[in-house]
Amino acid sequence: MDDWHPEELATIADRLGIAFTDLAPPCSRSFRTHGGPNIHVLDWGGQGPPAVMLHGGSLTARTWDYVAVALRSDFRLVALDMRGHGASDWADDYSIESHATDLMAVIDGLGIERTRLVGMSLGGTVACEFALRHPDRTGSLAMVDVTSRPVFAATARMRSFMTDFRGAATVDEVVEMALAVSPKSDPERLHYRMRALLKRGDDGRLVWKCDQRYRRPSDYAALLKHLAGFEARVPNIAEPFLLARGGESLVVSEDAAHHFTAHFPDGRWINIKGAGHNVQEDNPRELADALRAFWGGRLRSMRLKGIQ
Repeated sequence: MDDWHPEELATIADRLGIAFTDLAPPCSRSFRTHGGPNIHVLDWGGQGPPAVMLHGGSLTARTWDYVAVALRSDFRLVALDMRGHGASDWADDYSIESHATDLMAVIDGLGIERTRLVGMSLGGTVACEFALRHPDRTGSLAMVDVTSRPVFAATARMRSFMTDFRGAATVDEVVEMALAVSPKSDPERLHYRMRALLKRGDDGRLVWKCDQRYRRPSDYAALLKHLAGFEARVPNIAEPFLLARGGESLVVSEDAAHHFTAHFPDGRWINIKGAGHNVQEDNPRELADALRAFWGGRLRSMRLKGIQ
């Protein structure tokens, strides 16, 4: 399916109060990993400092569209489709380490020596692992609504929606299904998201683009164990750290945000008001403002208890 819909993007961005001057489509590029899958990226261009954005599980690089149009005039932004997602190849290995290796292949391929990293949920876990392994290539780390102690049960309804989905004839039909699970969601933004997540199957019906094998219970258990292990490792991250928590998130509590951030030598966390787990889609304007301030060194003195 065609993922680029500038008119719809402009309408949503205007409604959300996002200032933008450029709706030119990002450049679609692909990078071959060493002995692994091809990784697709959206390169938003720009002459500013580089920043790489990683999506959450089941999402794609398009989840960052709203944030990207808000920041592209000041930063050179790149959004990945992680292996098994979007237009990237599927694989047999979906470990956090393999995702981090893919990220290195991409930034090497782009000629980026040192980058800001921002990752939401699964992408935040990958970004943190990369920062631990490659401090010389990491300028700063921002994790969006993920900590060492997430409330995994809070994602059960959406996980069931994804795994139980058996196809649909139209995007509108999928949006109606999603609203039944999450009735407070914005239908317009859901429609924009679903067009990026779906493709036509062999029978002509819409199916998910992502490889559902990464949703195995054993993989979830490994992910939670990996996150818990960060508490002993992240004190080694000297680079600036930001945790952007959805102010209405059920996945990350304020106590968990404070506890995790306190492990970083140079850490701070904030609440993004009106946002649930998908902060980058629920309130992209405030997330973009927070990232701009963080990357500009203006959040360094913020108190750890966060802001409303």
